[in-house]
Amino acid sequence: MKKVLVILNPAAKSDRARALRAKIEALSPRIVVRMTSAAGDAREFSRKALDEDFDAIVAAGGDGTVNEVANGVAESDVRFGILPVGTMNVFAAELGIPQNNLAAAWSVIEDGFLRELDLPMANGSFFVQLAGIGLDAEVVRLTTPESKKSLGPVSYLLTLAQVAAVSPPTVILDPVDSHRREGSFVLVGNGRLYGGPFVLFKNARLDDGLLDVLVFKNQSHWDVVRYFQAVAFGNHADLPDVEYFQTKSMNVHSPVPVPVELDGELAASLPCTFGLRPRKFRVLAPRPKSSG
Repeated sequence: MKKVLVILNPAAKSDRARALRAKIEALSPRIVVRMTSAAGDAREFSRKALDEDFDAIVAAGGDGTVNEVANGVAESDVRFGILPVGTMNVFAAELGIPQNNLAAAWSVIEDGFLRELDLPMANGSFFVQLAGIGLDAEVVRLTTPESKKSLGPVSYLLTLAQVAAVSPPTVILDPVDSHRREGSFVLVGNGRLYGGPFVLFKNARLDDGLLDVLVFKNQSHWDVVRYFQAVAFGNHADLPDVEYFQTKSMNVHSPVPVPVELDGELAASLPCTFGLRPRKFRVLAPRPKSSG
């Protein structure tokens, strides 16, 4: 009976972390848990585990943990699984993996159904769900751990108001298969969802060999409110100052420094080359529901 490695990034410490670990270990005697304690641990643990003959390597945490483990196993053909715990896991939601139900999520891993998905990259770093250029990356950069701890999600809204008050950069996109675009901030997707329930990229598929790109042309307070309202109603791509397109790869640059976030973590700055490895990411996922 081959072991399954679960890399756990506990949202809490001490007693709560130990309790969560115990719940995960109780799911199956096949489970080996390794807990992270610092940024980068999940990537390092998963990379080293490739030499240990595990049946699968599982990320237990939010999108940041999934991103780190995915980067650790990206060059292999290991089976990748997810146990969504703690903060929101948008990639798990995209796949239809049950949230806040460890037993149901573990049953997906035990079932063994594999999907071969695209693995997008930016300057050689992989992401699974979303990359942001400009506005949302700047919010990630400026929101302090202290404010997140004391204010929770409100901290991001306060930072967003601060960022939207500043004159935006010009972000220039050169897709390999279409014409140049320019905007104030850009979102790049692999799946359809953003921030949880919002369908941002209506034509996206995780295995279509294409990146989905939204270019937002403006960035005043009013524009940001207008965009968020349109996203909530699902008609943002119809706005005259928003452009939605798909591409296999693109180069993105700006005359000024602009940050880039990958799956919610600050990762780079422009210039940046986006591409993907088509159908090379072997993910344990729920079986498709039969139409009959």
